[in-house]
Amino acid sequence: MSVFAAEFLGTAVLLLLGNGVVANVVLNKTKGNNSGLIVITWGWAIAVFVGVMIAGQFSGAHLNPAVTVGLAAAGKLDWGIVATYIGAQFAGAAVGTTLVWLQYRQHFEATTDPDAKISAFCNSPAIPNLFSNLLSEVSGTAVLILVVLYKVDPQNPSALHALPVGLTVLGIGLSLGGTTGYAINPARDLGPRIMHAILPIPGKRDSNWSYSWIPVVGPILGALLAVLIFRALGSPASPDSSLVLPQ
Repeated sequence: MSVFAAEFLGTAVLLLLGNGVVANVVLNKTKGNNSGLIVITWGWAIAVFVGVMIAGQFSGAHLNPAVTVGLAAAGKLDWGIVATYIGAQFAGAAVGTTLVWLQYRQHFEATTDPDAKISAFCNSPAIPNLFSNLLSEVSGTAVLILVVLYKVDPQNPSALHALPVGLTVLGIGLSLGGTTGYAINPARDLGPRIMHAILPIPGKRDSNWSYSWIPVVGPILGALLAVLIFRALGSPASPDSSLVLPQ
C-alpha cells in the first residue's frame, strides 16, 4: 500500500469511528444517546488505535498533519513527502466523516439541536476565548507529539506503536478535552467542518468558520513546541540517524 493510500484509509477509519462515537452520543434516538464524554474519549482512543494499526506498517500512521509536521521538523521525515501525507489525511478525514453522516442520517434528521449536529463533525470551545482555546490545542498536541517522538523506533520508523498512541489520546481527552474538545489534529477538524458546510444536513447551523483556524494553528504550534522540548531534553536516537518513512 502506498503512503497516500495508507494515510487516506487510516484517517478515514479514524474519523469513521471517532466522529461515529460522537454522533452516537449527541444525536437523538441513537442507542448511545447522552452516554457522555467518557464514552466519546474512549471511542476516540480506540479510533486512533485502529487507524494506526491499519496504516502503521505502510506510512507510519501519522493520520494527523501535526504529527507529520512534527516528525519533519524533528528530522525524522523528509519534507518532500509532507504534502503527500497531509493531502491524504484531509481527504481521508472528509470521506470518513461523510460515512458517519450516511450511517446516522436518520438521526441527524431526528435531532433538532444544530449545535449537536455540528459537534458530530468538528470541535467548538466550551467557553470561547481566543488565548485559552489556542493554548488548549497547543498543550494537548504537544503531549501527543512528545509521545510520538519518543516512541518512534529508529530501526523501524513505520511503527508508531498503536497502543501507546491510543492511550495518550485517551489521556488527553480525559484530562484536557473539556475546554475545546481536543481536536489536536488539523485534518480531523477542518476536513469534517468543510463537509458540514457542504452536506445537505437539515436544520444545520453555520460551520463556525471564525473558530476554525484554532484547531489548525494550535496543533501545528503544539507540534513545533514538542520538537523544541524533544531537542532540548535530548533524543534517544543518535544525532545523525535519519528516519525517513517509506515513500
